[in-house]
Amino acid sequence: MWSDAPLVENNTPLWAQVANVLRKAIESGEFPVGASLPTEAEINKVFGVSRTTSRAAMRQLVSEGLVARQAGHGTTVLDRKIDTEAHQIRGFSEDMQARGLTASYEVMDSGFVTAPGEASQALGTPSADQPFYTKRLLKANGRIIGVSHSYLRPDIFAEVGPPSADLLGAGSLYDWLRANTGTEITGGVEFIEAGLATAETHAELDLAIGDPVLIARRTAHTSTRLPIEFAVITYRADRYRFRIEL
Repeated sequence: MWSDAPLVENNTPLWAQVANVLRKAIESGEFPVGASLPTEAEINKVFGVSRTTSRAAMRQLVSEGLVARQAGHGTTVLDRKIDTEAHQIRGFSEDMQARGLTASYEVMDSGFVTAPGEASQALGTPSADQPFYTKRLLKANGRIIGVSHSYLRPDIFAEVGPPSADLLGAGSLYDWLRANTGTEITGGVEFIEAGLATAETHAELDLAIGDPVLIARRTAHTSTRLPIEFAVITYRADRYRFRIEL
């Protein structure tokens, strides 16, 4: 139990020790997602610390994105977010595998379509061309993370047909491209912006209309900088975030 963990006399500040105790309790599941943490008064009583100490410990947990504080509602444990490194380009399967999570997909649509203007421009293809389009719900360990709209330039399918819905639902699109068309995605450009769940996306992502989301617009290319894919991916902001090493 969190209340059984002793504080020690060393160079570690008391607030940091209290924060560490509560952090471990969150990570162990003693305080699951949505649960309330002890009040500052309870923390003060258990550890014999001042209000300043308990408040500093809570501020640390807030800064780490582990909890949220709201007047009148106390401090509650947040759903942990999945980090992805923004300086690397990789498919969702590779992204989740790197974090020890299992990726899965729900294919909502696929086929050759008339491209929207931004897709044709990003791929550098004539507006009359019909790229191969896929819409997939992205999940990690069975939990909805986002929804992806992907457009692949049509000329890469000159010698091989596009993947079936079953294949799209079974694994990585980038792996399929590499194995079946010899197309290797090596880099790209991605723009990330904040947004709100719309009438279309809120139901798909199990959100309320107006809930915050992250929207990534990606153009992926080969080593010769030939654009292969244009994708718009909408992520649940409470479950996914981008990390940039500076």
